[in-house]
Amino acid sequence: MTSTLRPAATTEAVKRPDRWLALSVLVLAVLLVAVDATVLGLATPYISEDLEPSGTQLLWIGDVYSFVIAGLLVSMGSLGDRVGRKRILLVGATAFGLISVLNAYATSPGMMIAARALLGVAGATLMPATLALIRNLFHDPRERSLAVGIWGATASAGTAVGPIVGGFLLGHFWWGSVFLINLPVMVVLVVVGIRTLPESRSPKPGPWDLPSVLLSLVGMIGVVYAVKEAASHGFTWVALATGLLGAAALYGFVRRQLTLPAPLLDMRLFRDRGFSGAVLADLLTILGLSGLVFFLSQYLQLVQGRRPFEAGLAELPAAVGAVAAGLIAGRAARRFSVRAVVCGGLAAIGLALAFLTTIGRSTGYPLLGTALLVVGVGAGLSFTVTSDVILSSVPKDQAGAASAVSETAYELGAALGIAVLGSIVTGVYRDFTGPAGTPASAHESLGGAVEAAGHLPASTAAEMLSSAREAFVDGLGTAVGVGAAVLLATAAAAWFLLRGQRLDHSG
Repeated sequence: MTSTLRPAATTEAVKRPDRWLALSVLVLAVLLVAVDATVLGLATPYISEDLEPSGTQLLWIGDVYSFVIAGLLVSMGSLGDRVGRKRILLVGATAFGLISVLNAYATSPGMMIAARALLGVAGATLMPATLALIRNLFHDPRERSLAVGIWGATASAGTAVGPIVGGFLLGHFWWGSVFLINLPVMVVLVVVGIRTLPESRSPKPGPWDLPSVLLSLVGMIGVVYAVKEAASHGFTWVALATGLLGAAALYGFVRRQLTLPAPLLDMRLFRDRGFSGAVLADLLTILGLSGLVFFLSQYLQLVQGRRPFEAGLAELPAAVGAVAAGLIAGRAARRFSVRAVVCGGLAAIGLALAFLTTIGRSTGYPLLGTALLVVGVGAGLSFTVTSDVILSSVPKDQAGAASAVSETAYELGAALGIAVLGSIVTGVYRDFTGPAGTPASAHESLGGAVEAAGHLPASTAAEMLSSAREAFVDGLGTAVGVGAAVLLATAAAAWFLLRGQRLDHSG
């Protein structure tokens, strides 16, 4: 790796004058996924009221997408390297849009969980393909940094657009309408992508190894499910058995990759300290943020009484901060250093989360909005630079696999975060002391308590909701505190793991 661009890369870059137009199509795919993730959190209270899921089912609705996508990302990234990244992106986008309709018209908690799982299968094709195509479109390191920044900024913009558009739709239509907004984005992506995206694949792909696919899927889902069960119900035999099965499958996956002539994932990638450090930083950052991300919309709506559209606007500072920081992150990393920017961003998030442990039911918005802005800036800096490090650390014919590892870390962190931090919130919440006549459903979720309050005498309902909201805020504060500790520890670890890392690598 050097800071000098190879002549072949320069020639190829010059021959592709439409690369920025192609990038606009790739960011549409990112927008598709980001909007879907944010509107789910906004719609959760309405889904809870309409479908009446248990607390466990509600967590499954939130994290089954991440479970499935984490299990399939490496396999789908490798498949894209083999059959063509453009092809798998367009097929996946089409499936993503169509399955969104199934999410919109789910009529039971079980159907909703199944629809989210299927969406995970489709989603696993999108993110690795977009990053891999960026790696192959942009050979100049500085252009690639800017492209990755735009890619990350679009994801952040999606987190802003999702709640605002979703809030408007929830204020005028039923909750399923928030999933239907994926359809027009999908149509534009496919139609324009067919014309502008170049096809790319590995020159010597080798066969797609089905046993490796199954081992990866069983391993990821088994381990994450075991963590979820242990966090919710303690170390039961089911959790232990599932965890051991998942660990054994992952061990088998790694062993198989080391022996295959053309593995799904080249394990030698992890010998690069920068690559491994960036992946670990992404995983732990998302884990630490998950408690806030998943429960913030419920706090804004069910505790502070904001309407969906107002709740969406209230979350805007985080997205604005991430967009602005993402666009300058590459330049900042070159001027200072990779580890200074990444560690600074992670520390900022950790300190903002620590501040948010003080929130109460009536915390004023200026304080909340300022903390969310700092979280957004920190995330924009760290995620953009770590994504660039991951792409820069590998040859372009392995871009799909490397991108899949990056996204697997993201999704695995989200799944583990929702499982662990979500279980903390739920565990603290369930212990609230309600007045006589409080139904059992009120202890399952705050949405359930709001629904139950409509069937109780006014005085009983008011007392129950006051206790329930106080318990929810206590649980959220505890989860955010754990997240703050995780982020600050991650910042310290990244300072050592990213030592000497630079972005000025050749294509």
